[in-house]
Amino acid sequence: MVQISFNVFPNGRKKALTMSYDDGEIYDHRLVEIFNRNGIKGTFHLNSGNLDTEGYIKSKEVAALYKGHEVASHGKHHLDLRTLPRNIVIQEIQEDRRALESLVGYPIRGFSYPFGNYNDELVNVLSALGIEYSRTVNTTRGFFVNPDFLRWQATCHHDEHLLELAKRFIDDKHYWSYGLMYVWGHSFEFEKNKNWGLIEEFCKMVGGRDDVWYATNIEIADYINAVKGLRFSVDRTVVFNPSAKDVWIGVKDETVKIPSGKCVRLA
Repeated sequence: MVQISFNVFPNGRKKALTMSYDDGEIYDHRLVEIFNRNGIKGTFHLNSGNLDTEGYIKSKEVAALYKGHEVASHGKHHLDLRTLPRNIVIQEIQEDRRALESLVGYPIRGFSYPFGNYNDELVNVLSALGIEYSRTVNTTRGFFVNPDFLRWQATCHHDEHLLELAKRFIDDKHYWSYGLMYVWGHSFEFEKNKNWGLIEEFCKMVGGRDDVWYATNIEIADYINAVKGLRFSVDRTVVFNPSAKDVWIGVKDETVKIPSGKCVRLA
C-alpha cells in the first residue's frame, strides 16, 4: 500500500501562518499596514453594529482596508450569544453577515465568539446558518491543525510568548504534521499597552519566508477540508480531488499535487 502523508500546504510548504483580530477598531489601520508590509494575511472579525461609531472603522473603509485579507463576523453588537433567545442569536449572526457582505461583496463564512463564550447549542446554530468556522479564545501553544473548525483554538494570543513561539515555529521542521501558527488578538491592545513594536518584530521575523504559506482563516479551513475530501482507491494508488482547490500530499519522500477535479495515479 502506498505510503501517504497529509502534512503539506499549497506548493509543498510545510508551514502556514494565519492571524485573527477582533472588533474592528480604528487601530486596524496600523495593523493591516504592518501585515501588508510583511506579506502576512489575516482575518478581521467585525461587529457591523459598531461600524461608523467613535473609535471604530467606517463602513466605507471596510472593502479597501481589508482587501487581500478576510472579513468575518463577530456578531452585530458583540453580545454574549449564550444568554440570548435563539431568534435573537440568529438575528445577531445573520444581520451581521448581511451588513458585512454588502460591504465586501463576498459571503461571510467565518465567525469568532464574542468574549470567547460559546456552548454546543451555539455551535449548532452557527453550523445551521452556514458558518464554517469560529475561533475561540482558547490557545494551544502548539502548531497543529484541529479540524473542529467551529471550536477553533489558536496557537496563542499575541501577549502569550509571541516571539518565543515564533522562533519555535521557524525552527521546527514539522515533518509529521501540518505546521500552523495561528495568532489572535485585538489591535487596540497594541495601542493600550504601547507595544506596537511586538507585532512589528513578529511580522519581520515570520513574514516574507518561502517556506510559509500566508493565509486567512477561511483559506486554511478550505484547504484542510479539501484534503479531507480526497477520494482514494482501496489500495491508495489512485486519488480523485472533487474539490475546487488544488491540494498537495506527501507520497513516500515526494510532494505530489492533486489538481482540482482530477484523478492522479500515485503508483
